[in-house]
Amino acid sequence: MPELPEVETVAQGLRDAGLEGTGIVGAEVFNPRTVFPSTPDTFVREVCGRTILAVKRRAKYLVLRFEGGGALLIHLRMTGRLYFADGQTLPAVHDRLRLRLSDGRRLVFHDTRRFGRCRVAADPERDLAHLGPEPLEDSFTVGVLEAALHGRQRLLKPLLLDQAVVAGLGNIYVDESLWEARLNPRRSSETLKRAEIRRLHAAIRCVLQRGIAAQGTTLGNGQTNFYSVAGRRGENLENLRVFRQDGKACPRCGATILRCVVGQRGTHLCPRCQPE
Repeated sequence: MPELPEVETVAQGLRDAGLEGTGIVGAEVFNPRTVFPSTPDTFVREVCGRTILAVKRRAKYLVLRFEGGGALLIHLRMTGRLYFADGQTLPAVHDRLRLRLSDGRRLVFHDTRRFGRCRVAADPERDLAHLGPEPLEDSFTVGVLEAALHGRQRLLKPLLLDQAVVAGLGNIYVDESLWEARLNPRRSSETLKRAEIRRLHAAIRCVLQRGIAAQGTTLGNGQTNFYSVAGRRGENLENLRVFRQDGKACPRCGATILRCVVGQRGTHLCPRCQPE
């Protein structure tokens, strides 16, 4: 579930907690799937003795850059989250990986459903080269989005979910962006006019910036929901206009928000603001 705003919130939380400049002096792998395709023994050898120079985000990946080159790439997938523990705290039932840090803390990867992945990349730029442009960078212009949309004949919703087209968007922020831009998720991408693309470009940046400012979206109260490194809930739920708001009134026009399936993904829209 974590999308660009949630992963950016985690990256900022790791920086705020002083992870940058900290060394990794040990590691424990409790679930081999978490470090696939490495074996647990190989992964431990790859990370031990490395110093975390910087914490970055690329799309939905956390990128922990090592001094001397390479990086630890972490993808939270649906239920992964990171938190710090002291050296006396025993592993919890869903802890999949613990990194022992030079300052005595443990950086813990907790993942209820075991879909998350952590792997060492010698050349992270090459490994992440398949990802599309970052939507909040200056290089993501209306022209770049227009070329992506008109270069493919696909429905808008699945196209925007494609990480090779725009990096970091997921179900929540695509639905919200399309509502902001008054575009139907079933529209074919090559039919959009320049003014509509300009609206969509502005909407994508708006909903992502709003999500980051609210420190992400936490949808429920269970352990599988999003929490920051410090264990705080994201506050963006109150900003959602259509996502999981089916049956409620559209805040713009008052029509009843609907839920449907587009590209095999649950989708939320206003039938009046976003006509087919």
